[in-house]
Amino acid sequence: MAGSKATIRVGIGGWTYEPWRGLFYPADLPHSRELEFASRKLTAIEVNGTYYSTQKPATFARWRDETPDGFVFSLKANRFATMRRVLADAGESIERFVGSGIAELGDKLGPLVWQLAPTKRFEPDDLEAFMKLLPASVGGIALRHVLDVRHESFMVPEYLALARRYKVATVFCDSDEYPSFCDITGDFVYARLMRTESRQRTGYPPTAIRDWAERARLWAAGHEPPGLPCIEEKIAPVRPRDVFLFFISGAKERAPAAAMALIDGL
Repeated sequence: MAGSKATIRVGIGGWTYEPWRGLFYPADLPHSRELEFASRKLTAIEVNGTYYSTQKPATFARWRDETPDGFVFSLKANRFATMRRVLADAGESIERFVGSGIAELGDKLGPLVWQLAPTKRFEPDDLEAFMKLLPASVGGIALRHVLDVRHESFMVPEYLALARRYKVATVFCDSDEYPSFCDITGDFVYARLMRTESRQRTGYPPTAIRDWAERARLWAAGHEPPGLPCIEEKIAPVRPRDVFLFFISGAKERAPAAAMALIDGL
C-alpha cells in the first residue's frame, strides 16, 4: 500500500463493538487485546472517543505501544471545539484538545478531524477565524487537519478556496445523508465510506471494493478519480498525497471485513 512518496491507509471507526465478536475478533480474545488484534489487520483507526471525552497522555502512549510500526490513529477533535454556534470562540477548547497528550502517539498521530454540527452553516469570516486557531504542530509533530462539514451551505467554491488557503482537507463522505463532494482542499485525502450492507460479506460488493482501490491509487498518485461528485471542475495540482479511507456507519458489523478486503485489493 505504501508508495515512494504517498501512503494509503484503510481502517474503521473505533475498535470496540460487540457484534464484531465472532465476525472480526475471535470469540475468546480478551477485550484488552482488541486494539492489538485490529491494528494488525488494518492500517488505521479513526478514534471517536476523543470527540466525547478528554483522554489522558498515558492512554495515547498505551495505544502507541500496542500497535505496530506504520499504524496511524485519526482523532476526532473534542466536540466542545466544534459543536458551537461561533467557531471563532473555540480557541481554548482547541488548545485543551491538542494539549491533552495526543503528541504521545508520535509518528502514529494521523489527521485531526474537526466535525462541525449539522446545523452549522458556512460563514466565511467565522470559519476563517477558526482555521487560524488550528495549530501547525504539537510536541514537534506536524499536525494535519481535516474538516467534516455537515451542512449543504459548504458546497460552494468560496468554501473550497478558503480551505485551500489554510491547507485544511475536507472529509469526502460516500453517503446520501451528508454533503458529499470530493474536491481536494488539503495535502491529503480523507474519505469516510458509509454504505456498508449486512447482506454483503465484505460490506461493499467486490466490484465496489475494486473501484475504491483504484480511486485510492489515483488519489495517492496525485490524480482525481472520475465519477465522484465535485463542486467545481478545477483540478488540484498533480502531486502524491497520503490517502485515508475509513469504513464507518452503514452496516457497522461489516466494516472490518470491508477494510480488509480493500487492503487486499491494494
